[in-house]
Amino acid sequence: MFLTKTVILKIENPDNNLVNTMQKYSDGMNHVSKILFDIGKSMGAMKLQKLVYSHLRENLGLKSQMSCNIPRQVAGTYKTLKEQIKMGQAKWQQIKFNPTSMTFSYKRDFIIDENAVKLTTINGRKTYSILNYDHAKQYFDGSWKYQASKVVKHNDGNYFFHLSIEKEISGKNITEASSFMGIDVGINYLAVASTTDKKCKFFAGGEIKDLRNHYKSMRTRLQSKGTLSAKRILKHISGKEKRLMRDVNHKISKEIVKFALENDVSVIGLEDLTGVRNATMKKVSRKRRHTHSSWAYRQLHTFIEYKAKEAGILTHYVDPSFTSQTCIRCNHISKNNRKRLNFECEICGYQNNADLNGAMNIEHRTRDFRYILESQGCLSATQTIA
Repeated sequence: MFLTKTVILKIENPDNNLVNTMQKYSDGMNHVSKILFDIGKSMGAMKLQKLVYSHLRENLGLKSQMSCNIPRQVAGTYKTLKEQIKMGQAKWQQIKFNPTSMTFSYKRDFIIDENAVKLTTINGRKTYSILNYDHAKQYFDGSWKYQASKVVKHNDGNYFFHLSIEKEISGKNITEASSFMGIDVGINYLAVASTTDKKCKFFAGGEIKDLRNHYKSMRTRLQSKGTLSAKRILKHISGKEKRLMRDVNHKISKEIVKFALENDVSVIGLEDLTGVRNATMKKVSRKRRHTHSSWAYRQLHTFIEYKAKEAGILTHYVDPSFTSQTCIRCNHISKNNRKRLNFECEICGYQNNADLNGAMNIEHRTRDFRYILESQGCLSATQTIA
């Protein structure tokens, strides 16, 4: 089992050489993007590279590895667009790239230690100092492998090196697991956990919701003004809210994994929320759409997943269908079972907190998967485990 992470390190001395290289890289991305758009369909990275490599090298003056990375990135972006079109979420369009991100391949156009990163630019190899935080120094002890990474210009104008790292860790077999935990994510409680032995815990809740409502009110007031100063403040509070969300998700995921360790949990069950946001948005009133859609649930799941891996705990994604409407006692499914924060089965009368009932159903489905897998003796292609 492999553990992958991204370590964000601030570049202390960015210069015009780095800025100009990122601009050239962006020009190359947009050139390749236009070619794919004009062709009218997505294309494999190698085939695309043959079409554009000479132009990127000779006309734009990009280095060899850059001219390989660009078609890979653009091909991957249009492949994602193709999948979104299939699901009715997008239309065929020319994708524009800004000079705010650039990919580097380890040893080919970047090398790094805990004090500096050496990057290939259009004017040759340059050394940039990095601000290495205490918590990040552990990733330079030789036990991690470095992957393709990025220089990213953040919204505050500073440049950061997003170092992608990977390490193989000892993995467990889910068929050996005996204790499970289900996690239900939501708005009133950002996460609710329930274990096999019926221990539960609620994470965050009303105070976070109130703070986000405050940001929403500020946005509404500023958008109604429409002045340049209002737009600058909007951009500032948008970044502030994103940082809040990321920080809260980090803290909650850490607490969830700690709770799992305290209760000897082997597998954490999560809902596979792919496509759920778009599928359910039409059912939500216009007034509640921002609250419903804007919290980074997938980010929270990702944080739980990699923190669990570090702790030697498996994660498994289950079908989210009707987890909030299914009675954990008699398995009766009805939308009438749930009334806001309360769950009461219309058949057997079972009562509980609605989010906790959902977490219990997720735990139950995760546990069922373990026994189904053991009886089948294999993992089917449609079953997901991390």
